[in-house]
Amino acid sequence: QVQLVESGGGLVQPGESLRLSCAASGSLFSIYTAGWFRQAPGKQRELVARIAKFGTTNYADSVKGRFAISTNSAKDTMYLQMNSLKPEDTAVYYCNANWTGVRDWWGQGTQVTVSS
Repeated sequence: QVQLVESGGGLVQPGESLRLSCAASGSLFSIYTAGWFRQAPGKQRELVARIAKFGTTNYADSVKGRFAISTNSAKDTMYLQMNSLKPEDTAVYYCNANWTGVRDWWGQGTQVTVSS
């Protein structure tokens, strides 16, 4: 069965960096559009970054210039490099792959907490 597993979350201080990883199966990141979403307490899930199979990317305005999404097809892994982290970035981050008009695949989420 297709599976997405996030890792790399944790507790960091403002201004520090963190790198999230999402390991997949079924060559998802070579076939479908993928991305990272996040959900903070009391808030709706929001798109953080998206990457198409040909490499084009999109970012939420709140993270532009600080976050970078990438994939490694050989390892079937997706990454989210997060720099200059802010307390507002605190949320559960979810890995996602999307077959447009058909279905989504989701990971279980990894907690990122930015606090002094």
